[in-house]
Amino acid sequence: MKKILILGAGLSASTMIKYLLDKSQSNNWTITLADADVETANRKVNGNPAGKVVKFDIHNAALLKELVVAHDIVVSMLPAMFHPIVAKECLAYKKHMFTASYVSPEMKAMEPEIKAAGLFFMNECGVDPGIDHMSAMKVIDEIKHLGGKLESFESNTGGLVAPQSDNNPWNYKFTWNARNVVLAGQAGSKFLQNGTYKYIPYQQLFKRTYTATVLDYGEFDVYANRDSLSYREVYGLNDIKTLFRGTMRRKGYCEAWNLFVQLGMTDDTYVLENSHKFTKRTFLESYLPDVKGQSTEDTFCQYLGIKRESDMFKKMEWLGMFSNEALTKENASPAQLLQSILEPKLKLDKEDLDMIVMQHRFLYELNGKKYEKLSSLVCIGKDNVDTAMSITVGMPLAIAIELFVQGKVSGSGVKVPVTPDLYLPILNGLEPFGVKFIEEEKAI
Repeated sequence: MKKILILGAGLSASTMIKYLLDKSQSNNWTITLADADVETANRKVNGNPAGKVVKFDIHNAALLKELVVAHDIVVSMLPAMFHPIVAKECLAYKKHMFTASYVSPEMKAMEPEIKAAGLFFMNECGVDPGIDHMSAMKVIDEIKHLGGKLESFESNTGGLVAPQSDNNPWNYKFTWNARNVVLAGQAGSKFLQNGTYKYIPYQQLFKRTYTATVLDYGEFDVYANRDSLSYREVYGLNDIKTLFRGTMRRKGYCEAWNLFVQLGMTDDTYVLENSHKFTKRTFLESYLPDVKGQSTEDTFCQYLGIKRESDMFKKMEWLGMFSNEALTKENASPAQLLQSILEPKLKLDKEDLDMIVMQHRFLYELNGKKYEKLSSLVCIGKDNVDTAMSITVGMPLAIAIELFVQGKVSGSGVKVPVTPDLYLPILNGLEPFGVKFIEEEKAI
């Protein structure tokens, strides 16, 4: 019998936990769910005899060691900063590890030891990274198999509110960690465009967008996402002329978000004096010049070069940025204070559904002709537990774990699902959960 340890019972783990528990008898495994919130963890185990719950704190080194030693496979659904801590324990006690997050420099540095120990450390097996890798590599390998030469690859993903629950001026609700959304893009971005290296600093990121249309779901704004250049090696595209990874938002979101960036309200590097004494209005005023005889609203518009009748201004008005509503968060950075304003307004309500949108665009040459191929995914959540985010983050990992336990995938080292033995069965296993790509192709 295999013993599986899951560290973290957050929203994105819900569908994975249920799947692994449902499969426990047929696969002869047990599940231990370790989380600081025992009540939530018990609710997710839901009385299944194959599951048990442990109260867990990542800072309790003795408990982490005890749990790792007692299990065969460790699944880390903790915040990414904690994966290296878990990985070191897994390496020390010869346990296999699975996570949805990016391969960290610390994880990469451990690879020789992981490989030497014969351990399987799966990373980047969620939605982005994860499903993006797998769906892209499927098409890239197909094009190469036909003898085609890829000239351009663009890949864009967005976690959004589903159309039937889209009822605010931002056309956005938090379906993921709100702090990550507030801090998104601060490292800037770099990518390849027509053979030229391109760099966009943070203060320009939300201005430099383009429009993409996905199936019948309308138009989306796309802004560049982090370091696209590193994917040349991952995808075997060292000779490609254009390589771009982006984040999708509904039209109008980026230009409005850019107002916060230009004001400096997304800064997380310092603490605001007396932050608990601010109102929304005084918080905003602290980033505006003092113009005597002029209202805050007019100063805001003048300073940022927008009009009061604009959609951007209306979005800010809807958030209550000009109101005297009190903010009570102490010792907060600007980003933390902004997050405290956004979360109540942009949270998913109980009946809301979320949506994952992903689209790859390939330009390639075959037999002297050029082609464009689009591979598009729209996945809408089932409810507030089996959300689109939970399905697309957790289920690739769950299927990978099942494949590994069944001996259908093997090997050792730090793994990313970019080979057919991994991406084909995982993508096939995701289809019953509504994760299915639609491909369109045309000559150009």
